[in-house]
Amino acid sequence: MAAKKTANKPSKLHIKKGDTVIIMRGKEAPYFDENGKKVYTKGRVIKVFPKEQRVLVEGCNMVKKHSRPTQANPQGGIIEKEAPIHVSNVMIEDPKTKEPTRIGYKFIEGKNGEKKKVRYAKKSGEILDK
Repeated sequence: MAAKKTANKPSKLHIKKGDTVIIMRGKEAPYFDENGKKVYTKGRVIKVFPKEQRVLVEGCNMVKKHSRPTQANPQGGIIEKEAPIHVSNVMIEDPKTKEPTRIGYKFIEGKNGEKKKVRYAKKSGEILDK
């Protein structure tokens, strides 16, 4: 029996556009300052790429791109822009504790008595979806 291909099928991610996330791995990983306090790099998710399992975070993972002169940009030069980060390297910021947290799903009673599936922060129990 042949192995199934999962690269073409976009999977559902636990992170959505507009979420505030904390970078957990890479050059912007958490570190301890001189007082021994943990410092996190935070950013807002600009775009989500479910097929590649990557997210674009505002102001994080900046790369330099060399662009040649065009009619739109006659000067050309070096442009700094964000590069996508793998979704496993970021965690949602807990709205209450402002620390990284995992995400859970639960059903709550919505308008007209219908059930609605929402995301919640495992650390504080705060609901993330409005």
